[in-house]
Amino acid sequence: MIRCMKPEDYPEVYRLWKGIKGFAIRSIDDSRENILRFLARNPDMSYVAEEDGRIVGAVLCGHDGRRGCLYHVCVDAAYRKRGIGTALAKATTEALRREGINKVSLVAFSDNETGNRFWQKLGWEMRNDLNSYDMSLNDSNVVTKVK
Repeated sequence: MIRCMKPEDYPEVYRLWKGIKGFAIRSIDDSRENILRFLARNPDMSYVAEEDGRIVGAVLCGHDGRRGCLYHVCVDAAYRKRGIGTALAKATTEALRREGINKVSLVAFSDNETGNRFWQKLGWEMRNDLNSYDMSLNDSNVVTKVK
């Protein structure tokens, strides 16, 4: 079952993130406080997938009024190949369309072969004409990569 993510889902979603190999979690950005702020700023845009009484997939989705962006798209490895990731992607793109958003992007780590194959299979195009830049505005916002 796919449904909108609620603030009370945070502990279980965070647990899911911590179990996804290759996932990166930022100490501040992915804190409860900041995820709840993201959900409040982007109501009814982020989704979870529930099976067997627990959250097995999640996606954060938001937009700036012009372009949508997906963050932290994941499905528990034991639940992959069941259409959950596709359903999450569809739910978010439909939510963006309802908001009048015409373009959506996401970032996938270049070494995430499974994720990159998934997005390409769904028709997403990898862009080679852009460079991606980041700047941390807070040195305390540490990245932890799940192994």
